[in-house]
Amino acid sequence: MNTLIIVFLTAIITLFSGVFGNGKYTKAISILGLLVALGISFLPESAFFEQYRNMYEYTPNVAIFTKIALVVTILLFGLGEFAFSNHRSHQSELYALMLFALCGGIILFGYKNFTVLFLGIEILSIPLYVMAGANKTNLYSIEASVKYFLMGAFATGFLLFGMALVYGSVGSFDVSVIGEYAKTKTMEPMFIMGVVLMLVALAFKVSLAPFHMWSPDVYQGSPSLITAFMASVVKVSGFGAFFRLMTETFGGVMSSWLSVVAVLVIITLLLANIMGLVQSNAKRMLAYSSVSHAGYISIVFFGANEQSINVLGFYLFAYSLATIGVFMSLIYVEKIKNETSYNAFKGLAKTEPLLAVVTAISLFSMAGIPFTAGFIGKLSLFAQAINVAPFLIVIAVIGSAVSIAYYLRIIIAMFFTKESTFEGKEKASATYNILAVLVIVLLIVLGGYPQIFSEILVK
Repeated sequence: MNTLIIVFLTAIITLFSGVFGNGKYTKAISILGLLVALGISFLPESAFFEQYRNMYEYTPNVAIFTKIALVVTILLFGLGEFAFSNHRSHQSELYALMLFALCGGIILFGYKNFTVLFLGIEILSIPLYVMAGANKTNLYSIEASVKYFLMGAFATGFLLFGMALVYGSVGSFDVSVIGEYAKTKTMEPMFIMGVVLMLVALAFKVSLAPFHMWSPDVYQGSPSLITAFMASVVKVSGFGAFFRLMTETFGGVMSSWLSVVAVLVIITLLLANIMGLVQSNAKRMLAYSSVSHAGYISIVFFGANEQSINVLGFYLFAYSLATIGVFMSLIYVEKIKNETSYNAFKGLAKTEPLLAVVTAISLFSMAGIPFTAGFIGKLSLFAQAINVAPFLIVIAVIGSAVSIAYYLRIIIAMFFTKESTFEGKEKASATYNILAVLVIVLLIVLGGYPQIFSEILVK
């Protein structure tokens, strides 16, 4: 709760900072507040908030996801000055909205009853509906906002209907009470229906196929930094809540919903990777890449044990770092050329070699190439599930192999084309280059020494 309060206060201050100096200090205020929140996240919860433990509890597992979300948000904000150069007049609002969305994500990590779960999802989602339409002169952005809102409302309907059925069966919204009920009433039809409906609602939020239909259009139409936020922080928040809900609350009826998840994973991995192959726009390709990774991450439900939280956290952190690395180049290319097709990346390595390198390593990590963090993440997930769901692992490995093909299209465009239309254009800032080096180091270090993740973030 300490961290949540700090992030919320930072969002308020950031929102009003735009009044002073035309938002000159907005980015600095936002990052400073997040650094304070990150420091506090390593400290024990204040005794004052003990009275709210029936609503929200800051456990060691909650702390893992909170720290990941804060670190990723700080890195993303480091790109803000360049990414929001066309939104100078209202960049304070955009920073504040991302911080408010982060508040919702933090709530999702530690909710103790379904009311708080619902509030967390809505606090996370509502700012995103607004941010998706930030490019007011771009019809794609407006379409993204409307479509995201409609799909989000549809998912919320499923969630509330599922909550109502669960409440009708149990008579409580408390997750511990529901968890005990699930262990004793495993075949109660109304309860099972409620569980499935809530599963579908969360599948919408994390973009598991076939509930992913909003993702490509929203990713393409939204401002690129907002898209990166959706693909990283929102993904971390969604899966943090999803995993807790299905394993801790509904673990007693796992046999009833695990087969549903298996079907969703198969559809997701096959559909997303095939669709990724036929894209000509890098943002749409990354949208389908995000969908495919939702499939990989969902494998964590199979063979789940006490180490699954660490495995899930590591994968989400590795994926988020890789997402930041790719979007660094995409944001730069989009600003210079006002497009995000594969052709727009031609010759990037010649004028901005560091951006090209961080993008290549990030894409290798997403594909699960050895000596990267993504490889360790996938290996850990596959090792956990291999004895329970070997067929899923085979499909996941095939999907990873297919993904290399569409990731290579960007790498080939950057490094192996002679054309370069970036010469004489605006250069990447020093902050950009520092963040690029940091992402490269983290992806390689985590790929070679993954234990550092547990040593630093898992306390």
